[in-house]
Amino acid sequence: MSIVLVFGASGSVGRFLLPQLSDPHCVIAVSRSPARESGWIKGDLNDHGTTWPQAQTVISLGPLDAFSTWLQQYPAPTLQRVVALSSMSAESKRDSLDPHERALAERLRAAETSVMGIAAERRIACTLFRPTLIYGAGSDRSLAPIARFARRWRILPVPLGARGLRQPVHARDLAAACVTVLGNPATFGKTYALGGGERLRFDALLMRMRAATPGPVLPLPLPMIVLRLAARWRQGSAFSASAFSTSAIARLRVPLLADNSDAMHDFGYAPAAFVAHEVLPP
Repeated sequence: MSIVLVFGASGSVGRFLLPQLSDPHCVIAVSRSPARESGWIKGDLNDHGTTWPQAQTVISLGPLDAFSTWLQQYPAPTLQRVVALSSMSAESKRDSLDPHERALAERLRAAETSVMGIAAERRIACTLFRPTLIYGAGSDRSLAPIARFARRWRILPVPLGARGLRQPVHARDLAAACVTVLGNPATFGKTYALGGGERLRFDALLMRMRAATPGPVLPLPLPMIVLRLAARWRQGSAFSASAFSTSAIARLRVPLLADNSDAMHDFGYAPAAFVAHEVLPP
């Protein structure tokens, strides 16, 4: 029986991935919190004292830089397959006005190079994904905080001129992609951009979220200058959505999209259109 070790199992993608992994796999889910059911272990990628099982497959859904360090130190000769999530931020934030975002993009690209290099050296089949905006479990840091703000305050800031296209991808589709590529040699040694099945202007995306929110929500059109001022105040406010950070505001007129064509060709990737009411699931 093949052992599959899943890091980040308690996150948004892990929530949908674990039910899709079945026989002949023995799935071991890793969480930093105490295990609540069988098949889970308490562990941390950064804990060098943990004795990890001898897995044939590892799926990493958490921070790629931490996983890169872990993979370098993981001694198991049994490891044959790695699937890991990176982020489109590796490209979209490389020229950000925010030095912290530029540093994040640099770390992601360095981690991608490291993971692929380690895998090639050890003859491990490796596939990396660069997803766009992930939603679907209510735990993302972009769309879910906006939806919560609208529910609590019954207003929704809509930036004027926010015409940049976005391509939110459901965590369920990313989980399905992880499972689909496991035994597909066409995906070995490749990095795929993964977006959702629909491209929406950011302001249209917000209005769809408003329509999906139970009860009345007043759209509040705001000039960009007002948003920039609000972003400086935001850190101490109830509204802490990264989608309205200073650097993110600067990207609202810019399309941030993924070309799904390679994924569609190699493993039949077919993501769903954006479903606004699933940003905050029941």
